[in-house]
Amino acid sequence: MSMRPIDLSLRIRKKALQLCHEKGASHLGGALSVADVLAVLYGEVANVNPKNPSDASRDRIFFSKGHACSAMYAVLQELGFYSGVEDKFAQNGSIFTSHVSHMVPGIELSTGSLGHALPIAAGTALAAKRKGERWKIYTILSDGELDEGSNWETILFAPHHALDNLVVIVDFNKIQSFGTVAEVLALEPLAKKFEAFRWRAIEIDGHDHAAISAALARAASASDGIPTAIVAHTIKGKGVSFMENKLAWHYKSPNADEYRAALAELEGV
Repeated sequence: MSMRPIDLSLRIRKKALQLCHEKGASHLGGALSVADVLAVLYGEVANVNPKNPSDASRDRIFFSKGHACSAMYAVLQELGFYSGVEDKFAQNGSIFTSHVSHMVPGIELSTGSLGHALPIAAGTALAAKRKGERWKIYTILSDGELDEGSNWETILFAPHHALDNLVVIVDFNKIQSFGTVAEVLALEPLAKKFEAFRWRAIEIDGHDHAAISAALARAASASDGIPTAIVAHTIKGKGVSFMENKLAWHYKSPNADEYRAALAELEGV
């Protein structure tokens, strides 16, 4: 299914909003912040096949911020990996759990315990290198999970092994579970930290589709032994004015009035 990122990102936001409202689910703010990255990655860049999710030649996408599952389930449904997530999300016995599950077609790894996906992605990238495979490994991190030491061990490991097939995208919305990133554990200057660990660091507006596309294209063409980190500056709750930059929407699910107001904003009514 071919869809422009601008259209796909809107569909992701609307579907995430619907899922969180209907199921009383959390983490909507982070789902809205990462929607544009997902739209460009899946809509323009990644080699994935909805008809054959396990295709050996596919790019591997590890969604480390598994709590923002509503956005990931939304993009995969829009691409045609499955249908009917609305009826199954967060239901007892369903594969569509409230953090992403590898039982869902298109999901490489169950995540939610932060700091696990990047080490696995690096191991996958190393295996691909040794086997001479040409596919890329993309890992989407939240900013708060960069508090985890396992990520920094991997950030040191990747350039040592010349993993230029590994691309990290940080959804840098600057709000984590208990406050702003700056208050809890400051990360800035984040791009320079990656560069000090011998990564190629690219800072972009994470809601600018052209900038996301250009950064991913640069990363995809890398063949110099240097892994790429894309620091995507985003807004938590992006697209809904009363959710933007609000810590509460890390946890809240929209009630009926909030759902209608948010949907109207997204649709430009």
